[in-house]
Formats: sequence, C-alpha cells, structure tokens
Amino acid sequence: MALILGIDEAGRGPAIGPLVICGVTIDARDEKKLREIGTRDSKELTPRARELLYGEILKIIKQHKLIVIPPQEIDDAVLSDSDNLNWLEARKSAQIINELKAATAYLDCPSNNIGKYSGYIAKHITKKIKLVAEHKADAKYPVVSAASILAKVTRDREIEKIKEDIGVDFGSGYPSDPMTQEFLARNFRKYPSIFRKSWASWRAVNTSSGQKKLGEF
Repeated sequence: MALILGIDEAGRGPAIGPLVICGVTIDARDEKKLREIGTRDSKELTPRARELLYGEILKIIKQHKLIVIPPQEIDDAVLSDSDNLNWLEARKSAQIINELKAATAYLDCPSNNIGKYSGYIAKHITKKIKLVAEHKADAKYPVVSAASILAKVTRDREIEKIKEDIGVDFGSGYPSDPMTQEFLARNFRKYPSIFRKSWASWRAVNTSSGQKKLGEF
C-alpha cells in the first residue's frame, strides 16, 4: 500500500478570519475513487457541492489533518522582518507531513520560487518523504483537490461561526467584497480579533481614523 499525501489551503487572501491548511492521505490506488465522486479544485465547486463532497471524501481517505491559523498568527508572520505568509504556510505544511504517514507529499505551491519553497519545507521535515510542490496542484492531483475541499469547507464554517458570534453578516471577508468593505470601515475597532491587521484594507481604515502606527492595534 503506497500512501500519498495532498496538502492545500483556503483563505490566503481574505481580510477577515483564519487561514486553513489541510493534509489528506490516501492509498494511491484509491485516487480514482476521488475522481469518481467529482473531487476537483474547490474553487470550481459551489458551496453546496463542497459540503456534500466533504463527507464523501472522508469515507475514502485514510487520514486528514486540519490546521486553522488565526489572524493574529498571520499578522505576526506578515509583519515580521524574517518571516512571511509563504513561510508560515510552509511550516504548517511540514507539521502536517511530520504527523501523517505517506511516501510522497503533493503540495499546491503558493510561492513563485518552487525550489526555494520546497527547500524550506524540507528543512522542517523530520522524516524521509518525497516532496512534489507545483503550481495548480489542486487541479492536477485528486488528493490535493480533496485537501482543498476540506480546507475550504472548514474555512467557510469558521466564517459562519464568526458571523453567528457577532450577529453580523459581513459578506465573504475578501477585501474586494463591498459588504466586507463597509463592515470593515464601521467595525475594525469593535471586533479587532477577527481582522488581519497586516492587510492593506485594515491599514487603510486604521490610518484614516487617525491611528498612524501599524502596531497600534
């Protein structure tokens, strides 16, 4: 039995809420089962289709691990002189690789420099495994597509939890969403923990309100 591992994320771009990274392991021979149920890049699926596939995927795969990274941890990486979002994602991916058993790991690479990204991950891996990092791996490898779906559904559920907690619908959470823009402008101080304060969208409203220092959260 040759186990393979797929890793992908959901939520790199939003100004609100967490980044979710998921790892999925499967017997290589069972990848065809993922194709048969319609597993593909989560961005190509409707929210309802993703929710339905979530349960079906769990029936097929061997193991999975989800890591939910809160806004504060994202900000710490982005605002650091020695860190960034790619390295943060790479370390979390290495954590998944170290915890799940597999002979080969397929990763959707967020960096333009695939070799450098792969090398950084390799430094944080504590076991021998073949790494395959590629752009658009979520569209090429069903095991990565499965991770993509589990990550996206989890991220969407986290966003719904936030909306329920504060009693406000702020839209998608992406800076380009007009509903999110209006919510951010009105509530960036009221609900500080849900925002990514390193994002330009938060910094813009913070500066316009008279707060001149990025560190003044």
